[in-house]
Amino acid sequence: MRLPQETIRAKRDGLPLDPEAIDAFVRGLTDGTVGEGQAAAFAMAVFFCGLSLPERVALTRAMAESGRVLAWDLPGPVLDKHSTGGVGDAVSLPLAPMVAACGGYVPMISGRGLGHTGGTLDKLGSIPGYDATPGLDAFRRVVRDVGCAIIGQTADLAPADRRLYAIRDVTGTVESLDLITASILSKKLAAGLDGLVMDVKQGGGAFMATLPEARALAESIVTVAEGAGLRTAALITDMDAPLASAAGNAVEVAYAIAYLTGDRREPRFHAVTLALGAEMLVVGGLAPDRDSAAERLEQALASGRAADCFARMVTALGGPGDLLERPATYLRAAPVRRPVHQDGTVAAVATRALGLAVIGLGGGRTQPGDLIDPRVGFTDLAGPGASGGLLGVVHAADEASADRAEAALRAAYRIGDAPSERPPVIERVRAA
Repeated sequence: MRLPQETIRAKRDGLPLDPEAIDAFVRGLTDGTVGEGQAAAFAMAVFFCGLSLPERVALTRAMAESGRVLAWDLPGPVLDKHSTGGVGDAVSLPLAPMVAACGGYVPMISGRGLGHTGGTLDKLGSIPGYDATPGLDAFRRVVRDVGCAIIGQTADLAPADRRLYAIRDVTGTVESLDLITASILSKKLAAGLDGLVMDVKQGGGAFMATLPEARALAESIVTVAEGAGLRTAALITDMDAPLASAAGNAVEVAYAIAYLTGDRREPRFHAVTLALGAEMLVVGGLAPDRDSAAERLEQALASGRAADCFARMVTALGGPGDLLERPATYLRAAPVRRPVHQDGTVAAVATRALGLAVIGLGGGRTQPGDLIDPRVGFTDLAGPGASGGLLGVVHAADEASADRAEAALRAAYRIGDAPSERPPVIERVRAA
């Protein structure tokens, strides 16, 4: 019998774990024989001591096989994209229907917010009626009929990861390269994908603040995924500023709808979305190269096919049928909306601080069971080089919360000389 405390002790002391010890610990996460304190201790031991590549592969496989592994029979490639998380990163919402409109099938299993970053699952929770945790039969049906479905982890898929994911969020172990790799890939392997594209964020609002850290994570994910038989590409993208000018839950859904319908397409957000989508189409064999793939995605947007796909997905999962036509009717608005102005040019943005400010408004969690206020957040956030005087608009539940958020927003911006331009897509990473 492998005792959890012995596995924790070995990793705490920097000793290698054999696959049997890892399998036993993951079984304990799944069946509850590993307690929350033990899971937290294991996560912290891994955070400080790390895992070798064989340990990383073993942990990923064990978590993927802790529940059901899907198999698909569809007339096109089964593809997905995953982001390591950032602020204003609402890309998944338009990207899944864009790829579906180009012939891919996207069973996107998303998570809640981690640390200072927003979670796609939390954003979808702001859509009334949307069932983000349907049964697997419903999930399969929507993917087959619509082309995409964005849901959260079900009890059947990678349940060990679902438990460890929530613990990492509140124990200061989110940034572990090893745990990020295993968490992401366990869900993707369980989803039965043909291809995966990783969006590894780098910068002040990312878990990987430096380019070497981002490269290391991208290489880890691609290497482990390819070793498990999953064709994978990775892009490193900029998170030194919020990707979208909105940060929150309902406000990011509204932003994504405006992007799909053509009401608002900001250049940085559009560039990252197109680059990730193009990689997905190439990985899935739906386009011969990234340029032609990007053209197909632009056509899916211009024709309205991508917006229609998103609308059908929302309806199929229980949401309102006219969400795209009347988003303000369904996405609850915060009672306090306060513009925040400051003269001068934006020299830099403390992006992580903005993410934490959203949590302070009630738009994220400090404990796993915390409820989220979907209404709160920021819109019209200024990016580096902006000089219009508006830093952003606070969306708050009350005046006191708005006061705190305004102070946090002002503190997150540095006014000065215009910064040098940073590309939204920094580089493409292949397996080491």
